[in-house]
Amino acid sequence: MSTTDRDWSKPAAMAIPKEGYFELERGRYGPVFPRTPACYGFSIIAKVKEGSEEAIREHGRTIEAAITETPHFLAPLRLHYLRWLLFDIGDGLTFQYQGIFDTDFDKYTEDAVALFSQSGITTVFTNLVGFPEDWKENPDSFVTFVREHHYPSFLEIGEYPYVTADEVKKGLRLKGAFSEMLDQMQ
Repeated sequence: MSTTDRDWSKPAAMAIPKEGYFELERGRYGPVFPRTPACYGFSIIAKVKEGSEEAIREHGRTIEAAITETPHFLAPLRLHYLRWLLFDIGDGLTFQYQGIFDTDFDKYTEDAVALFSQSGITTVFTNLVGFPEDWKENPDSFVTFVREHHYPSFLEIGEYPYVTADEVKKGLRLKGAFSEMLDQMQ
């Protein structure tokens, strides 16, 4: 389906094969995952290093503070949503990362490595078992870790499918401008 055929006014769903793609297409770092009605994204599930739970929770507060201080801190990642979960199903603490964003996996990964390398804030992934210590100098090791811990979704639904975060914000700015104009007319 081409971009012009995508109708954002009706919800859309996409069932995705177990591999995470319909047709194998190689990107710089492995298979290219398709753009879905929810845009792009990935989910990582990995074991937490022993004793690192508080460091992970503190990292969440660090990211919150960075965004409070600089609201567009994560803008290079073109995020829609990001969720972090900690859970224990009986064999130790596990971390889940769920991200939905507007760029493909390769671009997101390169932007994330650059952002965290330049900002001085490290990635939360440093608290996960098997995460490479040389990730800043060796983005391929970062990618390898993410690919090895990625679990492709098998269904994605978008209430306003294929719409970018920038388009959503633009629509909300337009709504605000119309509301303000109508308020001034009264």
